[in-house]
Amino acid sequence: MLVKSFLRGLLFVVPVAATVYVLWWLFVKIDNLFDTRAWFGFHVPGLGVACTVVGVTLVGLLASNILTRWAVNLMDRVFQRLPLAKVFYSSIRDLMEAFVGERRNLHSPVIVSLGEIGGEALGFITRDDLAWLDRKDSVAVYFPQSYNFAGSVVIFPKERVTPVRAESRAVMQFIVSGGVSG
Repeated sequence: MLVKSFLRGLLFVVPVAATVYVLWWLFVKIDNLFDTRAWFGFHVPGLGVACTVVGVTLVGLLASNILTRWAVNLMDRVFQRLPLAKVFYSSIRDLMEAFVGERRNLHSPVIVSLGEIGGEALGFITRDDLAWLDRKDSVAVYFPQSYNFAGSVVIFPKERVTPVRAESRAVMQFIVSGGVSG
Protein backbone atom coordinates (compact mmCIF):
# COMPACT_ATOMS: atom_id res chain seq x y z
CA MET A 1 0.00 0.00 0.00
CA LEU A 2 2.86 2.38 0.77
CA VAL A 3 4.51 1.66 -2.61
CA LYS A 4 1.19 2.19 -4.38
CA SER A 5 0.74 5.57 -2.64
CA PHE A 6 4.31 6.55 -3.56
CA LEU A 7 3.71 5.69 -7.24
CA ARG A 8 0.41 7.58 -7.22
CA GLY A 9 2.25 10.54 -5.70
CA LEU A 10 4.85 10.35 -8.47
CA LEU A 11 2.07 10.48 -11.06
CA PHE A 12 1.05 13.83 -9.60
CA VAL A 13 4.41 15.33 -8.57
CA VAL A 14 6.53 14.57 -11.67
CA PRO A 15 4.27 16.29 -14.27
CA VAL A 16 3.71 19.29 -11.99
CA ALA A 17 7.41 19.60 -11.13
CA ALA A 18 8.47 19.20 -14.78
CA THR A 19 5.96 21.81 -15.95
CA VAL A 20 6.96 24.29 -13.22
CA TYR A 21 10.65 23.72 -14.01
CA VAL A 22 10.20 24.26 -17.77
CA LEU A 23 8.10 27.40 -17.20
CA TRP A 24 10.63 28.73 -14.67
CA TRP A 25 13.55 27.97 -17.02
CA LEU A 26 11.77 29.74 -19.91
CA PHE A 27 10.92 32.72 -17.68
CA VAL A 28 14.55 33.05 -16.52
CA LYS A 29 15.96 32.73 -20.06
CA ILE A 30 13.62 35.39 -21.43
CA ASP A 31 14.06 37.57 -18.34
CA ASN A 32 17.85 37.49 -18.78
CA LEU A 33 17.56 38.87 -22.33
CA PHE A 34 17.43 42.33 -20.77
CA ASP A 35 20.10 43.38 -18.28
CA THR A 36 18.02 45.30 -15.75
CA ARG A 37 21.05 45.64 -13.43
CA ALA A 38 22.68 47.96 -15.97
CA TRP A 39 19.52 50.08 -16.18
CA PHE A 40 18.51 50.28 -12.50
CA GLY A 41 21.50 48.97 -10.56
CA PHE A 42 19.52 45.95 -9.35
CA HIS A 43 17.63 43.04 -10.92
CA VAL A 44 13.94 43.58 -11.64
CA PRO A 45 12.31 40.12 -11.91
CA GLY A 46 9.84 39.85 -14.76
CA LEU A 47 10.90 43.03 -16.54
CA GLY A 48 12.65 41.02 -19.27
CA VAL A 49 9.53 38.95 -19.87
CA ALA A 50 7.37 42.09 -19.92
CA CYS A 51 9.77 43.80 -22.37
CA THR A 52 9.75 40.70 -24.60
CA VAL A 53 5.92 40.58 -24.66
CA VAL A 54 5.72 44.33 -25.37
CA GLY A 55 8.44 44.08 -28.05
CA VAL A 56 6.79 41.17 -29.87
CA THR A 57 3.43 42.98 -29.69
CA LEU A 58 5.00 46.15 -31.17
CA VAL A 59 6.56 44.12 -33.98
CA GLY A 60 3.12 42.62 -34.66
CA LEU A 61 1.56 46.09 -34.78
CA LEU A 62 4.29 47.36 -37.10
CA ALA A 63 4.01 44.28 -39.33
CA SER A 64 0.28 44.92 -39.80
CA ASN A 65 0.73 48.66 -40.45
CA ILE A 66 0.49 49.77 -44.08
CA LEU A 67 3.44 52.15 -43.65
CA THR A 68 5.85 49.44 -42.45
CA ARG A 69 4.48 46.52 -44.48
CA TRP A 70 7.21 47.10 -47.10
CA ALA A 71 9.93 46.36 -44.52
CA VAL A 72 8.24 43.09 -43.53
CA ASN A 73 7.86 42.11 -47.19
CA LEU A 74 11.52 43.03 -47.88
CA MET A 75 12.73 40.86 -44.99
CA ASP A 76 10.48 38.03 -46.19
CA ARG A 77 11.94 38.26 -49.72
CA VAL A 78 15.52 38.29 -48.38
CA PHE A 79 14.96 35.14 -46.30
CA GLN A 80 13.15 33.48 -49.22
CA ARG A 81 16.27 33.93 -51.39
CA LEU A 82 18.92 32.68 -48.94
CA PRO A 83 19.63 29.04 -49.90
CA LEU A 84 19.72 27.28 -46.51
CA ALA A 85 17.71 29.84 -44.55
CA LYS A 86 14.82 29.59 -47.04
CA VAL A 87 13.92 26.05 -46.01
CA PHE A 88 13.92 26.82 -42.29
CA TYR A 89 12.42 30.31 -42.48
CA SER A 90 9.50 29.45 -44.75
CA SER A 91 8.78 26.19 -42.93
CA ILE A 92 8.71 27.86 -39.51
CA ARG A 93 6.73 30.82 -40.85
CA ASP A 94 4.14 28.54 -42.46
CA LEU A 95 3.91 26.35 -39.36
CA MET A 96 3.37 29.42 -37.13
CA GLU A 97 0.78 30.68 -39.62
CA ALA A 98 -1.00 27.33 -39.36
CA PHE A 99 -1.31 27.67 -35.57
CA VAL A 100 -1.80 31.40 -34.94
CA GLY A 101 -2.00 33.14 -38.32
CA GLU A 102 -4.91 34.31 -40.39
CA ARG A 103 -4.95 31.12 -42.50
CA ARG A 104 -4.96 28.49 -39.79
CA ASN A 105 -4.55 25.14 -41.54
CA LEU A 106 -4.87 22.77 -38.61
CA HIS A 107 -8.65 22.89 -38.39
CA SER A 108 -9.53 19.50 -39.91
CA PRO A 109 -8.83 16.80 -37.32
CA VAL A 110 -9.04 13.25 -38.64
CA ILE A 111 -8.60 9.67 -37.49
CA VAL A 112 -6.52 7.62 -39.88
CA SER A 113 -6.78 3.85 -39.98
CA LEU A 114 -3.36 2.22 -39.97
CA GLY A 115 -4.64 -0.74 -42.00
CA GLU A 116 -3.07 -4.11 -41.24
CA ILE A 117 -1.74 -2.92 -37.90
CA GLY A 118 -5.32 -2.39 -36.76
CA GLY A 119 -4.64 0.86 -34.95
CA GLU A 120 -5.74 4.40 -35.60
CA ALA A 121 -3.91 7.73 -35.39
CA LEU A 122 -5.17 11.26 -34.80
CA GLY A 123 -3.96 14.00 -37.10
CA PHE A 124 -4.91 17.07 -39.11
CA ILE A 125 -5.41 17.37 -42.87
CA THR A 126 -2.99 20.02 -44.08
CA ARG A 127 -3.40 19.62 -47.84
CA ASP A 128 -6.31 18.35 -49.93
CA ASP A 129 -4.48 18.63 -53.25
CA LEU A 130 -1.28 16.61 -53.74
CA ALA A 131 -1.25 16.56 -57.54
CA TRP A 132 2.30 17.95 -57.46
CA LEU A 133 3.34 14.62 -55.90
CA ASP A 134 1.28 12.55 -58.38
CA ARG A 135 -1.18 11.74 -55.58
CA LYS A 136 -4.50 13.20 -56.77
CA ASP A 137 -6.53 10.85 -54.56
CA SER A 138 -4.50 11.45 -51.40
CA VAL A 139 -4.37 14.04 -48.65
CA ALA A 140 -1.55 15.22 -46.41
CA VAL A 141 -2.12 14.44 -42.75
CA TYR A 142 0.04 15.99 -40.03
CA PHE A 143 0.58 13.85 -36.94
CA PRO A 144 1.89 16.00 -34.08
CA GLN A 145 4.29 14.12 -31.84
CA SER A 146 3.73 14.35 -28.13
CA TYR A 147 6.70 15.61 -26.11
CA ASN A 148 8.96 15.43 -29.14
CA PHE A 149 10.60 17.90 -31.48
CA ALA A 150 11.91 15.40 -34.02
CA GLY A 151 10.81 12.92 -36.62
CA SER A 152 10.70 9.18 -36.87
CA VAL A 153 12.49 6.64 -39.03
CA VAL A 154 10.14 3.83 -40.02
CA ILE A 155 11.37 0.83 -42.00
CA PHE A 156 9.11 -0.63 -44.70
CA PRO A 157 9.63 -3.45 -47.25
CA LYS A 158 10.88 -2.07 -50.59
CA GLU A 159 7.68 -3.05 -52.41
CA ARG A 160 5.69 -0.74 -50.11
CA VAL A 161 7.85 2.31 -50.91
CA THR A 162 7.08 4.50 -53.93
CA PRO A 163 9.61 7.12 -55.11
CA VAL A 164 8.33 10.69 -55.39
CA ARG A 165 9.00 12.74 -58.52
CA ALA A 166 9.57 16.07 -56.81
CA GLU A 167 12.51 18.21 -55.83
CA SER A 168 14.13 17.01 -52.56
CA ARG A 169 14.23 20.56 -51.16
CA ALA A 170 10.48 21.01 -51.72
CA VAL A 171 9.68 17.67 -50.09
CA MET A 172 11.93 18.47 -47.09
CA GLN A 173 10.27 21.87 -46.68
CA PHE A 174 6.86 20.18 -46.87
CA ILE A 175 7.87 17.66 -44.18
CA VAL A 176 9.64 20.12 -41.85
CA SER A 177 6.60 22.42 -41.88
CA GLY A 178 4.16 19.63 -41.09
CA GLY A 179 2.67 19.81 -44.58
CA VAL A 180 1.59 23.45 -44.46
CA SER A 181 4.50 24.94 -46.43
CA GLY A 182 5.03 25.09 -50.16
